[in-house]
Amino acid sequence: MKKNTTHPFGSTIETIVYPGLLLIILWIIFWGDHLFNLDLYKLGVLPRTIEGLKGIFFMPLIHSKNEIAHLLNNSVPIAFLLGALIFFYREIALKVFVLSWVLTGLFVWIYAQNKGSYHIGISGIIYALASFLFTSGVIRKYLPLQAISLFVAFMYGGMIWGILPMEEKISWEGHLMGMIIGIVLAYIYKLEGPVSPKYRYEIEKELGIEPIDLEGILNERIRLEYEREVQLEREKQGLTIVYHYIPEVKPIINLDENVPEL
Repeated sequence: MKKNTTHPFGSTIETIVYPGLLLIILWIIFWGDHLFNLDLYKLGVLPRTIEGLKGIFFMPLIHSKNEIAHLLNNSVPIAFLLGALIFFYREIALKVFVLSWVLTGLFVWIYAQNKGSYHIGISGIIYALASFLFTSGVIRKYLPLQAISLFVAFMYGGMIWGILPMEEKISWEGHLMGMIIGIVLAYIYKLEGPVSPKYRYEIEKELGIEPIDLEGILNERIRLEYEREVQLEREKQGLTIVYHYIPEVKPIINLDENVPEL
């Protein structure tokens, strides 16, 4: 039985271009903040304040201007995870990315500790995408998605420690909120996006079409071929089969006729 082999994934160009554009934007903002001392950290999330609401949209774009390692550490993971999202989940990639961006910032604004500290950086989105790719790959019975799930777990499994308050300057709340959002989105969109190609008999079963009894047809052909070979062998040996049977005998009395009682 042939499978429906329609390619469900995105193009390689999209996988490279969009993460690349995001990286360019992040680095331009970083260098602008660093060179011109713009103090863009004030565009981050300041929990439960009106001023901090704008950070829901700007937080992922801002990184510490004095710590280039902050952006360097985020660049490779966001490029890879966003590329994987676009390639493997092209149909829902934009929705997942936008919701991860907005909801992570919103929940950081609601739940993060308010000590007058701004939350900045794209690491919350990284956690959201990683948890989405892992969870979605686990719950979908499709080998390529399960493979990327295992790869994410292997490469970024150590990020799990980032959801714990281990370092004062690390927004563990952003990491935790991102991870939760990614898991939730994986379940919300579990019926959308790529699915495992189906065999023809699986499609026919869903449509209520009675499948062809291929095994029965094959067995019948084998039986007929065997009988033909046996008959040819008998003819070669000059054998003749004579059938003896008792012809149909009509009854003397027709029970359908009226028979006088004795």
